[in-house]
Amino acid sequence: METLLLLFPQFSYMPPKEEAYFKMFGPVGLQTPKMKDDSSRQKDKERKSRLSLFLTKSGSHENVSPSKKTATTPSNISTEAALQWSDSFEELLKHSDGVETFSQFLRTEFSEENIEFWLACEEYKTTDSETKLLSKAKYIYTIFIESDAPKEINIDYHTKTAIQNNMAKPTKSCFEAAQIKVYSLMKKDSYPRFLQSDIYLRLTRRKGPGATMFRRRSRSCVFNDRGEATTEPSAW
Repeated sequence: METLLLLFPQFSYMPPKEEAYFKMFGPVGLQTPKMKDDSSRQKDKERKSRLSLFLTKSGSHENVSPSKKTATTPSNISTEAALQWSDSFEELLKHSDGVETFSQFLRTEFSEENIEFWLACEEYKTTDSETKLLSKAKYIYTIFIESDAPKEINIDYHTKTAIQNNMAKPTKSCFEAAQIKVYSLMKKDSYPRFLQSDIYLRLTRRKGPGATMFRRRSRSCVFNDRGEATTEPSAW
């Protein structure tokens, strides 16, 4: 005790109960409530960081929607298949390769949480078990909805509040309003940029080192990068 008093003179006198506590736990045991609150907040941040890291390591949206996962790489996608995606945003989402390629594009814009949330909601609506519905709803809320979530989507306050109020007893439609807003944002904002992106143009026009092919309006020919014409009636 004498040694402790030399190190911590501010505790030169203590009531017997506090003195026994000090001997057992030392100065660490005398943390203030604020220190404990800070520790709790730090643990909460670490928990969310682990969730974000887990979702990233799991392979983008495959963790929230395994059925949408595809092993096809962009280099194996045919030009004809990729061209179909430009018909409409709805057509793009019908193809697993299209969804994966669109997801890759959104990652370049740091907005992949939109497609991941949409996919999670699509999978969520197919859940029949009330127990699973509750656990999946809480998972989606923790990952995409709550403030400072690892992949928080950008939705308005009223929509977020409505979802929060439904978390006690979630239904299949509790994320519907948010899903519609995110879908509209992707369709009107991200999708047009995707069609003009290098990722998509490489698939449809084979742009890139050693594989450049320029299409020009012609009824019967396509010009390669040496200016040589080849007959191809179906080019346009």
